[in-house]
Amino acid sequence: MTRTTAAGHLLIYAPVPVYREGTSLYIERQAVNGLRLWSEHFGRVTIVMPEKAAPRPQGWMLMSEALEPLPKVRVVTVPSAYGAQRFLYALPRQRRRLRKLIAEADYLSFAIGGLFGDWGAVCAVEALRLRRAFAIWTDRVESDVLRQTREWGGWKQQLKSRLYRRPMAWLERALISRADLGLFHGRETYDAYAAFSRNPQLVHDIHISGTEHISPAALQTKLSQLEQRPLRIVYAGRAEGMKGPEDWIDVLERLAALGTPFEAEWLGAGSCLQMMRDRVRRAGLSDKVRLPGFVEDHAEVRSRLQRADVFLFCHKTAESPRCLIEALTGATPIIGYEGAYAQDLVADHGGGVLVPRGDAAALAAVLADLSTKREGLARLMQNALADAAPYTDEKVFAHRCQLIRRYLAPVVRPPSDKGPSGRALGAVTGN
Repeated sequence: MTRTTAAGHLLIYAPVPVYREGTSLYIERQAVNGLRLWSEHFGRVTIVMPEKAAPRPQGWMLMSEALEPLPKVRVVTVPSAYGAQRFLYALPRQRRRLRKLIAEADYLSFAIGGLFGDWGAVCAVEALRLRRAFAIWTDRVESDVLRQTREWGGWKQQLKSRLYRRPMAWLERALISRADLGLFHGRETYDAYAAFSRNPQLVHDIHISGTEHISPAALQTKLSQLEQRPLRIVYAGRAEGMKGPEDWIDVLERLAALGTPFEAEWLGAGSCLQMMRDRVRRAGLSDKVRLPGFVEDHAEVRSRLQRADVFLFCHKTAESPRCLIEALTGATPIIGYEGAYAQDLVADHGGGVLVPRGDAAALAAVLADLSTKREGLARLMQNALADAAPYTDEKVFAHRCQLIRRYLAPVVRPPSDKGPSGRALGAVTGN
């Protein structure tokens, strides 16, 4: 993909939090890679991120060190204020700050998702008031995710779902319909929102370079050893209800009952991790299943994905998780629940097998069949790698940058407190 001239000032809102410990700020390592890639296509980049005063998680690095090699990048923080009271208290001052940043920038792109504490939505409202063109970015259908928390969440989550889901869905549609560009990550999100957007675009997000896809030599080794081992199963992601950890364990229990030899691991921490460990122990699968928690080293995660024979996922919500693409880049077929995103990823070459959402028995049957038909599994691995070919961080970021440049070219317009339709937009915040 052709590189565009690095000119113009890009302003982004990204909901990935930064953490403050004393006087130091810490930022996620993958977010830093994103800043690097944005800066290759624009003369200046300002990114607004929510700030939390809390111990940093594993995988975050010192902000000053991260930005040292990126002189064109500036990070501006806003409070992480997801409660109604805190958000409303912070809103007046932060609106003024964000409005100033928007006025200074040439190109605008805001991630949205949520209700209270959704600073991306606030940015969009301020851009409308300034009559500035902007893009909306989403990587999951947040209102639908909230709706489905009723299936696994506690009473607080269920109450929040009932109170917030409809206002959240209205806010999503109101902003997307007014945006000049919709950047929808993955087919699932695109299908949910395209009808409300005046310019919907299907995009992707990945932080693996072309050189980090599995090498031909490593693939050959993987294929040559396929007949000599139990089926290797992997998942990488948060151990939370929306990822289907109970279904994942259910599949493994069924696989064991079928007598299929396997070894499995889930790489990731979360509120469901202890539950998973308890179920593995009760099922007598401790010798087959590893649940190490969070693995900070991304190179190690890629190595584990490449080592595996299949990537088993049981996602329950409309989202576009990067882990599916990351698995494909390791020639590891994706085996899991149907969804527009997963179906689109393997549509060209068939690098995966998908079953109806919630059918753990069908997933176990697929895995048992692949374990006995290793030639078919080998072909599936090669198909997975072919499906991964378009997905590198350089390609997907270049694609998004080209869309932003093409559709959000700066235009000088008189400021206004009304949107393009002439209606006042203050209520769009959902306050």
